[in-house]
Amino acid sequence: MACDITSGRAGKVCKDKLGGNSSLYIFNFVADPFTVVSGEATGVNPLLTTVYEFGLEGDGNTLTQDKGSDRNTGTSVNTSTLVAVLKTLDAATNTTFNLLSAGYPQAVVKDRNGNYHAIGLDDGIDFAINAQTGGAKTDLNGYTITGTATTANLAPILDSATVTAFLALVAV
Repeated sequence: MACDITSGRAGKVCKDKLGGNSSLYIFNFVADPFTVVSGEATGVNPLLTTVYEFGLEGDGNTLTQDKGSDRNTGTSVNTSTLVAVLKTLDAATNTTFNLLSAGYPQAVVKDRNGNYHAIGLDDGIDFAINAQTGGAKTDLNGYTITGTATTANLAPILDSATVTAFLALVAV
């Protein structure tokens, strides 16, 4: 059967990983932005020309993927949920986030272990923007953006050559 698994995973893995994310890269929708082979992004589509970086600090920046199947319908879907906390409200970011929520952007998230996860590759990402001033002096004055995307598979991870090519597209 074509959907039978073909490998397993060792029982114990090293305890040397970190949770969280360090960077978010967002770009406007491009059909098939990466060549994906066996869960790995191995090339960048030449139509992808500009990427915007959003640096992430602290905790609260998460990427969660929930892959589920339905026996009754014979379907499977992966729902990726990205949460990013960005400090400081300003007019330029308001403008950017108004466009972000209206479009069909795609993204790559760099985790704290140096892995780059590509999300929203099928249909883009729907973003909800929460801008807040906070109430107490230690509350967040900034944005919490939540992006949701549905795809057939778990997010591919960029290989090292693709990371290099991708980062060359970051607008300065």
